[in-house]
Amino acid sequence: MAKPKIQYECSACGHVSPKWLGLCPACGEWHTFEEKISEKKKSSKKHKVDISNSDESDAVALKDVKQSKDEKISTNLSEFDRVLGGGLIDGSFLLLGGDPGIGKSTLMLQVAQKCPNLKILYIAGEESASQIKQRADRIGMNGENLLIYNNTDVQNVISQARKIKPDLLVVDSIQTVFSSELSSLPGSVQQIRECSAMFQQIAKKEGITTLMIGHVTKEGDIAGPRILEHMVDTVLHFEGDQSQLHRLLRGVKNRFGPANEVGVFEMRDTGLHEVNNPSDLFLAEMNSTVSGNCVTCVMEGSRPILIEIQALVTPSNYSTPQRTASGFDQRRLSLLIAVLEKRAAMSFAGQDVYLNVAGGLKINDTAADLAVVAALASSLKDEPVPEKSLYIGEVGLGGEVRRVPFLKQRLNEAEKMGFKNAVLPISDTAGTYNMTLNPADHLMKALK
Repeated sequence: MAKPKIQYECSACGHVSPKWLGLCPACGEWHTFEEKISEKKKSSKKHKVDISNSDESDAVALKDVKQSKDEKISTNLSEFDRVLGGGLIDGSFLLLGGDPGIGKSTLMLQVAQKCPNLKILYIAGEESASQIKQRADRIGMNGENLLIYNNTDVQNVISQARKIKPDLLVVDSIQTVFSSELSSLPGSVQQIRECSAMFQQIAKKEGITTLMIGHVTKEGDIAGPRILEHMVDTVLHFEGDQSQLHRLLRGVKNRFGPANEVGVFEMRDTGLHEVNNPSDLFLAEMNSTVSGNCVTCVMEGSRPILIEIQALVTPSNYSTPQRTASGFDQRRLSLLIAVLEKRAAMSFAGQDVYLNVAGGLKINDTAADLAVVAALASSLKDEPVPEKSLYIGEVGLGGEVRRVPFLKQRLNEAEKMGFKNAVLPISDTAGTYNMTLNPADHLMKALK
């Protein structure tokens, strides 16, 4: 028997090295090499599975290619369809990632519940059929159209998919599926890459819509090689804080629709419920009589959402004041504090500053700058922001208030929620609104 050979494989890109390295020379990631024992095996073709299921064909001219059907199948979950760009497409290849326990499996069961006309094959690699049955009973699902297959050998899964011919193939999860032709363990880079390539062939050549559920790393990225996200047609991220009830389904990549769209769900005892008005959800517990609370409107894809910014400025007991932000970039917070000190003559020396985006939402929209500045000034002076007031605008280093995109959509959302005043950049404010518009070109004018 041949002596096993020890190698080290990068978990990020799959680069193999004869010795352990701290820095991967291929992808530049640190501490990603894992020990891998490989044995020399004689090549054998008796277990090889033909994933193409078709004879070798010649190249075809573009004008002779038959146009595939681009009709989208609605899942009857409006928030899910919004992120997908209208619904599922035959033969599409999707990847859904998210933290453990966030609700990925529950979402797939509810898709099956809302689509009784679709035959769905569910590859259960992490749960038994009885556990899935318990979750289905909790959400009130009979599951006549859902077939469960407790097998993670990719060859058996593909054979079962060809036999059943489902409308949707759900793999939960790609990290548990393995190929017996490879010596590496399930979840390794080599296994994920090989099994994903097989599912891609099944989706494209057999026309079976395939959705893979993937684990995420502690940094929030989908575990496995980065090539996995390039192979699929759509990448979805299911986000949320375990301490909060709401969940965000974000489309990171979509070949059949707009990217960066967001669907909002609320986790309850009976499963995930769609939130058609996220602004009402995030402003439900706002107290406008407390200083440091301010409202802004951010864009999540094409959807405007009103959110509450909370700031607390208090004297520090330490020589170095603290700067803490939750849901907002902390470096951006330090920048805005510096602008306030330089351009608005406000002193934060000896003051601890805490900033929070209510509801656990994480925002990257620079249109929230003006609301952050207003909340900081309100807390520093201990004066509440006027009730039903909205602050929209990007703040520059010179204290100027810069224009933001989609201003009309933001104002329409604020008007729908009953806001009476809006502080915004001097820009095209054409239109009739049932609110008072206060254009400002500088920070000092906006704070007045």
